[in-house]
Amino acid sequence: MREGGRVPDRVTLADLAAHAGVSIGTASRALSGRGDLAPATRRRVLAAARSLGYARDPAVGGRPPGSARLVDLVLGGYHNAYSDEVTAGARSAAAAAGYDLVLTEERDTPDDDWPMRVRRRGSAGVMLGLISPTASQLATLTDADIPVVLMDPQAETSRGLTSVRTTDRAGARTAALHLADRGATMFAIVLGSPPYRYGRARHEGFREGLQSTRPGADLVTLEADWGAVAAREAAIPLLRRLRPGDRLGVFACSDEMAAGVYAAAVATGRGIPDDVLVVGFDDLRSARWLTPPLTTVRQPIREMAAAAVTALTDAAAGAPLSPEPIFLPTRLIPRGST
Repeated sequence: MREGGRVPDRVTLADLAAHAGVSIGTASRALSGRGDLAPATRRRVLAAARSLGYARDPAVGGRPPGSARLVDLVLGGYHNAYSDEVTAGARSAAAAAGYDLVLTEERDTPDDDWPMRVRRRGSAGVMLGLISPTASQLATLTDADIPVVLMDPQAETSRGLTSVRTTDRAGARTAALHLADRGATMFAIVLGSPPYRYGRARHEGFREGLQSTRPGADLVTLEADWGAVAAREAAIPLLRRLRPGDRLGVFACSDEMAAGVYAAAVATGRGIPDDVLVVGFDDLRSARWLTPPLTTVRQPIREMAAAAVTALTDAAAGAPLSPEPIFLPTRLIPRGST
């Protein structure tokens, strides 16, 4: 606001509200991320704040969006080996850049307001692990100029956001070549349901690899809900049908589902690797604890998380974010199951 051609020393909330054409209360709610406001109203208030150089007084608990040296990691849960790896990689990268990492859990409920909580914290960026944001969630963050990076998005459509991924297709292809090389006479793949983007890529890669090395080979497709129990139930009928001399090569699209195949082998009296050869995907710590230890395709989970956080901290320093995915390569880890 200009008064007699002079710019005031400090822009007040009232100045901002007048500039945006809203009430003082509406301006305050828009800045803090509280209240049920139309997205266009929030955008207008935030644009006015940037234009005027408005900063809320820390004494009353406010801060301009993006001012805190915080990065939010948003996951659907934090009680599994995958989230442990993601958190470790993200924390190390954040600390190296001089940022603190905030762990935010997405709750699958209509009243989950995690984007608003991120806005109120003034986080410098958000990393979403195995989550594809809704349009409204993304709008809440975009309106506050908070950048978002996706790690292993579940869907191919990423709304133009930067994403960090691994070479799912190539990794699964190496699994097929490995099972064929180790003497499997028939093959099966355990697919995760729902069929997320990375699951589809692993399915396609395994089929391509098998076709290249064993054209016309018998391939059975099983489906499970990405968990060990469902994979066990799906695999038991197939393992019961094995005949003397058969060697079944199984590729499970996750280590957890591979553990279910181990349980199915126990239930049907089949030996690993004598009757059933098993390859998983992930290389979580639990892969080494199975008996025998699990051959698996390692995706560099810690490194992927670190790359996502580094992209966000670089963006906070002014570097542009690219919509092109960042790929980190997989690697086959042979162990006792093959």
